[in-house]
Amino acid sequence: MKKRYNKILISFVIGAVLTTGCGRMAKLSFDAPQAGSAGEEMTTLGLTPEFNYEVPESRPSILVDQVGYAKGSDKVAIFVGEKLPEIFSVVDSDSGQVVYTGQVEKESADEIAGIPVCYGDFTPLEKGGAYYIQAATVGQSYTFEITDNPYEELYHVALKKYYYNRCGLTLSSEMAGEAARNACHAREAQLKDEADVRLDVSGGWHVDEMSSRDVSKGCRSANYLLLAYELYPEVFDDAAGIPESGNEIPDVLDEVKYEIDWLLKMQDSKSGAVYSGVSSVDNKASGYLLYVDSINMNATVQFAATLAKFSYLYQNYDRAFATQCLNAADRAYRYVGKYIEDVTAEEYFHAAAELYRATGSYGYHTAVKDYMAEHIPADMKNDHVFWGCVTYMSTKQKVDVGLCGETMKTLMQEGERIAGNSQRSGLLINDAGEEGGNAELLRDITRLTVVDHVITNHEYAMVLQNHLHYMLGRNLQSISYLDKSGSYNYMDIDAAQGIMNQIDLNAELVLMMSAIVEELED
Repeated sequence: MKKRYNKILISFVIGAVLTTGCGRMAKLSFDAPQAGSAGEEMTTLGLTPEFNYEVPESRPSILVDQVGYAKGSDKVAIFVGEKLPEIFSVVDSDSGQVVYTGQVEKESADEIAGIPVCYGDFTPLEKGGAYYIQAATVGQSYTFEITDNPYEELYHVALKKYYYNRCGLTLSSEMAGEAARNACHAREAQLKDEADVRLDVSGGWHVDEMSSRDVSKGCRSANYLLLAYELYPEVFDDAAGIPESGNEIPDVLDEVKYEIDWLLKMQDSKSGAVYSGVSSVDNKASGYLLYVDSINMNATVQFAATLAKFSYLYQNYDRAFATQCLNAADRAYRYVGKYIEDVTAEEYFHAAAELYRATGSYGYHTAVKDYMAEHIPADMKNDHVFWGCVTYMSTKQKVDVGLCGETMKTLMQEGERIAGNSQRSGLLINDAGEEGGNAELLRDITRLTVVDHVITNHEYAMVLQNHLHYMLGRNLQSISYLDKSGSYNYMDIDAAQGIMNQIDLNAELVLMMSAIVEELED
């Protein structure tokens, strides 16, 4: 089950980049009480016994993706426990008939927290249907399906989350179902620093249960959604079931534009600076009060980067609006330039990279090159560095081939590191991310997604699928962390553990799933 990765291929790709430039990127028993002699009564202390013993819920020792596996892909179950079997069977859940029997591969045994781990490969099983796996000593798994593309519906669920989080819009029962509601927070909000100033800041996405809206989190989410669209445009259609569906613009861009419209309202018309968010406070006398949070340099520079990126991806659909976004991005960037010490070098580099790609301006290019020259190798764990580097390597503008080649080399090495960690892991995922949970796993896997797009490596594609298998139940808790999926869902335990209910993590999930859905469609 552990994959070997071809370093020669990596070297070849890096070499090709260095020689050709990179202006455009390629394509988790009780004894019974005894009575006395006849006629003798049992005595007690006069207390009524209470039995509150709660039987602990047991989890399967056979871990599977509870949504399913795609025909033609690797299909692997993970066996966890002290006494593992030698044989396993795949059973049709409707008929109860065994349809496949295989060996538990003990030679691949690993340990997770001191627990032996083995694997059962049933890749040859291609017949569509619903199944479960059973084996002696460990029982049976949760059910799963085998279909052509088991993740397509779930992918659309992830995309629809942004519509459900729209603020200031009535969600119709026709489009939102159980999530239907009236428009919220449509009235003007009070500026937190100036009580007599009120602003129209309706729109945008809710980012928490308090219905707050946040510029930085909104920008982060938009950046990943836009990157997903840029790399995998073919998997995004115009039929997601949102109000804009059918307007001949991919619905993912319509959804991001809903956030962009709000972001534009958050920019101060005089200075170009950006307010950091909108908070909602429950006042028992007056109801919910809306406050516009203070101007913030981090929000301003992130606004600049996101608006610039949106401008060049949206210009083919509405050039006038794209130009408005670009001008707003430039104003925000120039304002930040007066307070450069209040933002990180990474954020400033990212904004410069997006603006350079959008305009080709010499000043932006100088800022990009200065940062990259001083930061070799680039820190790909940092979102802003990652976004900025991918944008620079993707631009049609003139680039510094040497810096671009070094950056591509670093990105390839990052992909190899993540894939290597996954290769050595008992759960077939990047174990290095476990301390940070799903958030860190998703962050790392987005890097591998881009690398896989560049070199189209089947082994990397399987690593991506293994991470999705992990999030859909092939983990030690047997929990599916995605909405409306699996026999044992995170909602049965703790809503905070979900991925899709966090708009920025959901955007990273969309990027990963875009790559997987496209791979399966091909």
